[in-house]
Amino acid sequence: MVITAPATRPANPRFSSGPCAKPPTFTLDSLSTAALGRSHRAAIGKEKLKEAIEFTREILGVPTDYKIGIVPASDTGAFEMAMWNLLGARPVEMLAWESFGSGWVTDVVKQLRLEATVKTAEYGKIIDLADVDYEHDVCFTWNGTTSGVRVPNGDAIPKNRAGLTLCDATSAAFAMDLPWDKLDVTTFSWQKVLGGEAAHGILILSPRAVERLESYTPPWPLPKIFRLTKGGKLIDGIFTGTTINTPSMLAVEDYLQCLEWAKSVGGLKGLIDRANANARIVHDFCDTRDWIGNLAEDPATASTTSVCLKFTDNRITDGAAFAKAIAKRLEVESVALDIGAYRDAPPGLRIWCGGTVETADLEALMPWLEWAFEAEIADQARAA
Repeated sequence: MVITAPATRPANPRFSSGPCAKPPTFTLDSLSTAALGRSHRAAIGKEKLKEAIEFTREILGVPTDYKIGIVPASDTGAFEMAMWNLLGARPVEMLAWESFGSGWVTDVVKQLRLEATVKTAEYGKIIDLADVDYEHDVCFTWNGTTSGVRVPNGDAIPKNRAGLTLCDATSAAFAMDLPWDKLDVTTFSWQKVLGGEAAHGILILSPRAVERLESYTPPWPLPKIFRLTKGGKLIDGIFTGTTINTPSMLAVEDYLQCLEWAKSVGGLKGLIDRANANARIVHDFCDTRDWIGNLAEDPATASTTSVCLKFTDNRITDGAAFAKAIAKRLEVESVALDIGAYRDAPPGLRIWCGGTVETADLEALMPWLEWAFEAEIADQARAA
């Protein structure tokens, strides 16, 4: 049996879940206005950083009384800063349904040594958000980058709550509608949905989170790079363009170009529409095949950015080896790069569908998935 490769290839084979594809209009020339070789504390540096903060507010619709800061170490640094500064004042509930959420659980239980209530779900599932005590501080990921499962909405979170909500939104911001009145701390990195250059994180604080920072001192020491207050007051410069440590002005310029592109495609609504259309291509493909499925069990919680897939054919004898072979075939053909499942996740594929990916490229990829599957099944049969 001859298995013929598809004639059409994706124009851009970059479907990695992080760092993600650059905006389609990106060129190196677009970075020529970067403040290179200048201090980030000089007027031009501060202006660029402040512009990035306020442009973020504009695109995401962040309330004017919320603080937005640029911090080191990507989303991880931003979320760690939030946990180390804010937790311990009230009981805490840790929610996890994927690898990064599980990492936050480990940090809180083993590093901060808090007696947290831990609620977890297996890959492909999510916990019952209505069964959470929001009188407590609650930490969770909005979109499970490694599990392809997302919070469908913020309905379960009460507006009038005593605890703070700390949300890791790194693969949700700029692709999903985040209910700001339900979120007290929101973190993400611009290397995800907008395809910016890595190493910087965004930390967004509600007035309630600021009040906690200024009224509570955690019992553990805080490294300088984590400190958000001085003398019991918020270090406001972090949220107006005076960063904690030296940022890359090249990466900042790249982020500004990403935001410009986001605005050009309709802002947040346009970005959400693009991600939804992209994810629909993959979801519909899986719905019409009996050998592959969405790792997310409930369509209402299926991610529209990091779409995670599992192979369901009973002829597959070694799921992990099979999935790696499929990903390798597609990489060799230069039609899909970096789409293997996350190392801690069940065997399968993970295809990024955020707004910087063109729908036509995903449409072109789907026949290649079928080609790779059939070719690998045939090779497996010959080897048996």
